[in-house]
Amino acid sequence: MTLQLYFARRFLVSFLLIFLAFFGIIMFADMVENLRSIRVEGFGVRQSAYLAFLQAPEKVYDIIPLIILFTTVALFLKMARTSELVVTRAAGRSAIRSLIAPVLSAALIGGVLVSVLNPIVATTSRLASDQRDDVRGRSVLSVSQNGLWLRQSTGDGQMVIHATATSQDGTTLFNTTFISFDGTGTPLERIAAAQATLVPGAWDLTRVKLWDLSTGENPEENAQNIGWRRVPTTLTLEQILDSIGDPSAVPIWELPAFIARLEQAGFAARSHRVWFQTELAAPVFLVSMVLIGAAFTMRHTRFGRTGLMVLFAVMVGFAMFFLKSFTQVLGDTGKIPILAAAWFPPIAGICLSLALLLHQEDG
Repeated sequence: MTLQLYFARRFLVSFLLIFLAFFGIIMFADMVENLRSIRVEGFGVRQSAYLAFLQAPEKVYDIIPLIILFTTVALFLKMARTSELVVTRAAGRSAIRSLIAPVLSAALIGGVLVSVLNPIVATTSRLASDQRDDVRGRSVLSVSQNGLWLRQSTGDGQMVIHATATSQDGTTLFNTTFISFDGTGTPLERIAAAQATLVPGAWDLTRVKLWDLSTGENPEENAQNIGWRRVPTTLTLEQILDSIGDPSAVPIWELPAFIARLEQAGFAARSHRVWFQTELAAPVFLVSMVLIGAAFTMRHTRFGRTGLMVLFAVMVGFAMFFLKSFTQVLGDTGKIPILAAAWFPPIAGICLSLALLLHQEDG
């Protein structure tokens, strides 16, 4: 037990150091990129650093499997140089038993990431998106139990759009309400339409009722009913889909309910289902990364070719990482089942690495 706790402590310390190093590098790179790409008056170093701080957790979260791989490689290289692995084997501990602590540590990290860090990343990514939208004046869409809510800029004010449902491709909204506001937040006009269809540069509304809210009189008295009206917009279909198309922006605890609301609103939620299963499989995938790193570096340095073994470990780890991304894309497009898209890469990684470890131990 003491030896396993020693291995676990070494693994967790190495993980923390590498994690903080990547976090700092990514945050600095994002800060520079924000200063380069966002040229808005009042947006300086302080605002860029704050935005980069909000963006960094999501990007670091995405590369946690690679951080686990680098942690494993660093741990066993250090132990190989100090002959700790030789002493461990001489004491009667096989390589498989020595991996119990790192594997359990990786599984624990995966559980904490999914249950704790995932909601934090979802929150910071939403805050970062809101910050970028405020700076650049872009539209924001959200899905709630009451339907869809969309905000778009009108140049000198804002327009809020509500719809109870939408077509699957997001180009047509049903039972819609458009409310326009001036720069001070005063409502100017309300438009209700049975259907709103997105066309280049505008919404085409059918069966429309208009209320003028700027006169201070009873809006219902002067309400107008018309058959068709066009409302200008800078919104595109890509922006709508991007607004709801990122499952990582939803905390995993809220994702099942969000999927139900999304499907009720008329959108396809397959990518969200794939993401949900992928998050559940994350601890298993981290375990596979530990085993891959150990399979190539859990050897004494006197055998030579240490650099080559590290290179092989990194290459196989990257291959598994890209296989995970590839199967996720196949799952999103419906080419393979959702469970296969999420669980095949970690299971394949574990089987491959265990085969290499057993071959090295037992020949």
